[in-house]
Amino acid sequence: MPQRKDTLKLGLFLRATGHHLAAWRDSGSQADAGIRLDHYVDLARKAEAAGFDTLFLADSVSIRGIDAPTFDRVIAPSLSFEPLTLLGALAAVTSKIGLIATASTSYSEPYNLARQFASLDQISGGRIGWNLVTSSDPEAAKNFGGASQRQQAAHADRYSRAREFHDVVSKLWDSWEDDALLLDKASGVFIDRNKLHFAHHEGEHFNVRGPLNVLRSPQGKPVLVQAGASEDGRALAAATAEAIFAAHQSLEDAQEFYSDVKSQAAALGRDPEHIKILPGVTIFTAPTSAEAHAKHQRLQDLVHPQVGLALLSSLLGGVDLSQLPLDGPLPKELPVTNASKSRQLLIQKLAAEGLSIRELYLKLSGARGHWTLVGSPTEVVDQLQSWFEGRGADGFNILPPTYPEGLDDFIALILPELRRRGLVPVEGPQGKTLRERLGLPYPRHPAQVQLQEWSIAI
Repeated sequence: MPQRKDTLKLGLFLRATGHHLAAWRDSGSQADAGIRLDHYVDLARKAEAAGFDTLFLADSVSIRGIDAPTFDRVIAPSLSFEPLTLLGALAAVTSKIGLIATASTSYSEPYNLARQFASLDQISGGRIGWNLVTSSDPEAAKNFGGASQRQQAAHADRYSRAREFHDVVSKLWDSWEDDALLLDKASGVFIDRNKLHFAHHEGEHFNVRGPLNVLRSPQGKPVLVQAGASEDGRALAAATAEAIFAAHQSLEDAQEFYSDVKSQAAALGRDPEHIKILPGVTIFTAPTSAEAHAKHQRLQDLVHPQVGLALLSSLLGGVDLSQLPLDGPLPKELPVTNASKSRQLLIQKLAAEGLSIRELYLKLSGARGHWTLVGSPTEVVDQLQSWFEGRGADGFNILPPTYPEGLDDFIALILPELRRRGLVPVEGPQGKTLRERLGLPYPRHPAQVQLQEWSIAI
């Protein structure tokens, strides 16, 4: 395997008090952090100063488990700001770091979403990314649909809508060529009308005329991010994504995903290097391995069994596990649900290794299925380096178990070791736009591409 010449990319996944299920109960956490703007501003500025490439915000358009008897215990992660609103606030208090937010194609409309992200990209100076997702939460369907209660769409239907949704948004982002703005006061001409393009999209799910009333940004268009790992998710990512947030438990699984998606992209005529794969990882670290394991155990001890069971049930799509013994096995045959296929497969794979229900929810408590590392800085960076150099990752989306302690530990202990080994640049990320920071090309406008092809042809 050829030696890598690039450096790994680092994203910070923001999540209220932290990514561990019991983070809000930790003595060092601010329990209501998810609804405090100053909390997010402090984290964003700290991450930018440390040299992170991106900040990432997830989203949910419902409160999961609201009908469960454990609701009063599990609501903490659900209380947070709407991500695009929060992204606008963070864009105003940062100047370099990339800003990525999640927005669902299941419960949005292409024109509004395209306009929101294009506006944020202009406001931030070209630092915005869109994490395109489909919504697998059945509770979300109950919040949309007007007079009649909307039912959650089937997995394949969600991805069919997502593909067309992406196509419409992409057309809208290309409404204006780069140099369409004239601002000619003498003639009174504001824009070059010849460089305006309509979407004229008519499809199975959407009919959109366009054009968008927001001009192109310094990076051309927002970076497209995805997180699906199912067969449909991989195919969509290979065709459209520029960065992928993945969840794996082993290097072998990470390598298989990395190779598969990039091979599919190459088969479609895309440059595989223009897709950055960033697995999520939660890190518990301290100067010694024993201290790191003590930090991890401290939080594990705070996981209430009912909360752990609710997490496992949610990841399985709402399967009722309440009557099963916690120290017994997860049934091999579970009800078919419409939840995330990749998470279901991950849980079933862990269960097949002999983990009990209690061991499963504790295994997932750190980061809901993402990789968890516990150890000294040397031990942790050894693992990160093996995934990077072994072509299992182009970088990592860091999920601190707690805020601010988990982030402070990463900055103080892990980053210096990454820099010492040359895995991240000592001088910090380069580039003004998110595309430049991630090493992605500027997306030329289709009209300019066609013009060049026409010129070559004659």
